[in-house]
Amino acid sequence: MLFSRCLLGLPLMLPLLCSAETAAETADAALGRCAKLAQAQARLACFDAAAAALHPAVPVTSASEAAVPAPAEAAAETPAAAAAEPVAGPAPQETAAEALPTHTSLAQLWDLDDDSPRGVFMLRGHRPSYFLPGWHQAHPNYAPSSPTQGAATQDLRHTEAKFQLSFKSKIWQNMLGTPADLWFGYTQQSHWQLYNKHQSSPFRETDYEPEIMASVPVDWSWLGWRVRLLGTGFVHQSNGQSDPLSRSWNRVYGMVGVERGPLTLTARLWQRLPETEGSDDNPDITDYYGHGDLQALYRWNNHTLGTLVRYNPSTGKGALQLGWTFPLSGRLRGYLQYFDGYGESLIDYNHRNQGIGFGLLLNDWTQN
Repeated sequence: MLFSRCLLGLPLMLPLLCSAETAAETADAALGRCAKLAQAQARLACFDAAAAALHPAVPVTSASEAAVPAPAEAAAETPAAAAAEPVAGPAPQETAAEALPTHTSLAQLWDLDDDSPRGVFMLRGHRPSYFLPGWHQAHPNYAPSSPTQGAATQDLRHTEAKFQLSFKSKIWQNMLGTPADLWFGYTQQSHWQLYNKHQSSPFRETDYEPEIMASVPVDWSWLGWRVRLLGTGFVHQSNGQSDPLSRSWNRVYGMVGVERGPLTLTARLWQRLPETEGSDDNPDITDYYGHGDLQALYRWNNHTLGTLVRYNPSTGKGALQLGWTFPLSGRLRGYLQYFDGYGESLIDYNHRNQGIGFGLLLNDWTQN
């Protein structure tokens, strides 16, 4: 009787009629009855009705509807489950502190924070290496001289090319089990009368400057500054020319490097080593070079501003050099340099001149 009514009933009423009849049935009887139906649609409706009767708290309408959750059901998810779902979207931006470089320029130059994986005997930047195809002098030194060397007349053009190559290499890391490192450095600066065709474009001056340096990393605070470097060194400088254009001197120095944000200061104090009277090409060189120098570097928005100052208070003589490096394309950087004072080159140690030039920086000496 029950089976007949389920077969003969209207298809749209099958779920309701079957669910009312099956309320008292066992699960096995209901499933067995539905399995005997020949028509697939009627059989599916019977199974749905039996399930609804056996579990009224979980209404099921059809298999297709059960596979897709209703909007109301999706909105009813618990907050904990929603929070557990990963939210797609752009990754959070780095904070300003995270975006800053891990090591400062001074730390990179001298391996102050940790030892470079490059180890020893690997070349790296020391002072700026650059090429200035246009270096204009306001007052060329047509007759260089010194107290022990006679004057030598030169035919010079105001505009020439100037370039400098500088590198250093660590030759002993953690000397004697200490944090101190030993370095060898070399700097070569040349003045090339490139546009002086009348004189066959000679190199009027090339200064050679090898040095040995020892650096010690420290980390002290002083009046808002961070003291990061202590060091000492020996440096020889000469121009390799014969008399009366020969110039040279030797000195030892101590240095200290401090930082404050993007500003870095490196100061040196030196003592000239004496030479015999007959071999001293420039006995009064400290009157013009003084007894030390101060270098300041300020990094801002991928630009670097540099200043080098020398001054002897007893003679009132010294020099000021300004530099500006800026990005051009990719890793290519432009370089603008200005100089005013004594000692722009070793042959001009006692000659005051002003010069300005523009060119390319071959390495950024504040990074390695």
